[in-house]
Amino acid sequence: MNELKFEELLDAGCHFGHLKRKWNPKMAPYIFKEHNGIHVIDLQKTIAKADEAAAALKQMAKSGKKVLFVATKKQAKDVVAEMAKSVDMPFVTERWPGGMLTNFTTIRKAVKKMNSLDQLMHDKDFNNISKRERLQVQRERAKLDKNLGSIADLTRLPSALFVIDINKEHIAVAEARRLNIPTFALVDTNTNPDLIDFPIPANDDASKSIAIILKHMVEAIQEGLNERMLDKEAQAEDQSANDEAKPERKTRARRPRTDEPKANEQAAAEPRNAAEE
Repeated sequence: MNELKFEELLDAGCHFGHLKRKWNPKMAPYIFKEHNGIHVIDLQKTIAKADEAAAALKQMAKSGKKVLFVATKKQAKDVVAEMAKSVDMPFVTERWPGGMLTNFTTIRKAVKKMNSLDQLMHDKDFNNISKRERLQVQRERAKLDKNLGSIADLTRLPSALFVIDINKEHIAVAEARRLNIPTFALVDTNTNPDLIDFPIPANDDASKSIAIILKHMVEAIQEGLNERMLDKEAQAEDQSANDEAKPERKTRARRPRTDEPKANEQAAAEPRNAAEE
């Protein structure tokens, strides 16, 4: 995982905040100064907070946990989708389906419906139905895929949320807080960082700023996944070594004792002979 550099963040415009009149006072600890009516974010604190968030994400990935990326704004959706796919993590870049976390069972039903439509479309009898019905099925499938396609493999609640623009994605943040799901997010000068467990102060409007922070997070996740794979391989090697080291127990077939009935007959006959004498 490469370290974030001050110059790179500066070039990406991570330090640009919002107008002073739009600021949230709770962002005061992360603001360096005000320049021409615009707040400037302290990039040293951005680096510190980004490293803290990256370390937490790395441990989650190493434990096999899923992180759901949420970004529906135009500047972020493409880069978030691309980077989330690179580490095989779920993402939402269209509309946040209300109740996705708090009413997860309903979302899973919609995903199952999408899978059943897939089976129907691949069935050999699909072409036998009317053209109008085929179009209805295809449109419904496309709509479900647009909203739920990226979370089709999410069989349980995610272990964390990574959010771009918590003001825009306030419903997602509220649902995560209600379920005590840890949240990571870029927080601009017009947001409340207290709502987020791992806030990263940075410009959440510029695509370059979003990309450089997100790249750092994804690299940490990839590192955690690699360590998890290495741990599994080491455990498998240890297990095979233990199996080879165990001595083979030789089981010798028991010979049937043919003299046992004779001995029993002899033992029974001796008292009888003694009684006859």
